[in-house]
Amino acid sequence: MSSSQAFPWQTKQEADAEAETNPELYQHFADLVSSFPTSEGMLDQLYRHDDQGWHAPKVNMVGAMVADSCFAARPSDIIVASLPKSGTTWIKALLFATVHRDEYPVDADDHPFHSVSPHECISFLEFRLYSGNRVPNLDKLPDPRLFATHVPFVALPRSIVTTTSCKIVYVCRDPKDTLISTWYFLNRFRARAGMDPLTVERAAELFCDGLSPFGPYWDHVLGYWRAHLAHPEKVLFFRYEEMQRDPAAHVRRLAEFVGLPFGAGEEEDGVVAAIVRMCSFEHMSRLKATKHGSMMTKDGPIANSLFYRRGVVGDWVNRLSPEAARRIDAITQARFMGSGLNV
Repeated sequence: MSSSQAFPWQTKQEADAEAETNPELYQHFADLVSSFPTSEGMLDQLYRHDDQGWHAPKVNMVGAMVADSCFAARPSDIIVASLPKSGTTWIKALLFATVHRDEYPVDADDHPFHSVSPHECISFLEFRLYSGNRVPNLDKLPDPRLFATHVPFVALPRSIVTTTSCKIVYVCRDPKDTLISTWYFLNRFRARAGMDPLTVERAAELFCDGLSPFGPYWDHVLGYWRAHLAHPEKVLFFRYEEMQRDPAAHVRRLAEFVGLPFGAGEEEDGVVAAIVRMCSFEHMSRLKATKHGSMMTKDGPIANSLFYRRGVVGDWVNRLSPEAARRIDAITQARFMGSGLNV
């Protein structure tokens, strides 16, 4: 198998094997982050970046800083950006399936999604690639390289921002659904760590105070929205709810944006519809790789099934109190006023 045909996780394993270690660089940033103000988070203690105003658990902030120092973007790179639990798994699946539709036809028995999660096909910079003192060698990854991040726009590796042709695909979700999905997800990790579950009321308080992973929510969304308005050729901005209403249209926009539009023959053959079906929640959640597979993280293996709960628009109404919903709506209206953004 040639490098241009190598499965993404195989190439990543090669990069890991060839990775240099730089504990001094990691320790430098760990010491810096340790000097930042701290706050209670939904799972981990959060550190607030003094200059940039965002916050995250220490290990993720350190990873983001190392990526900023070491990652060299290419003009052909495509970066998926999002807050956690905003449709990240779905947009990764759609992007990978669209970009690699020639190498991996959606109906192929050996399609990567039968073996691994979309999170292994498109790795996070700050979670997986730049972690554990490693500085990976990413030179062997074929173009276009696909990466992901949860950091806000202000904290992206500078080479991503300054490399003109490098593309960013951002997806956001209604803040109330984002909160509830995050709350469910992190409570699974609290249980695994022997911690008491976080009440939804406390989670809502932390969220409204901006104390959610990679938050505040409103700063995160506005940062990418403004970048999209300033450079629409570089930053594509999707809303999860609109994707749900017309996924095929969004797949076409995605393909156009990354320079791989669907041809007339592909349209006639139903390739767009096939990608939508393959990447749907219903299909992906039934795959063997989802039901029985896992991916390794700093906290140990995570079952792939954890990334598939419901994906329903408006699910927040089943958990969030009317008072909390009104508070979030009021903050959203105030923060987004005049931006042209409605979420």
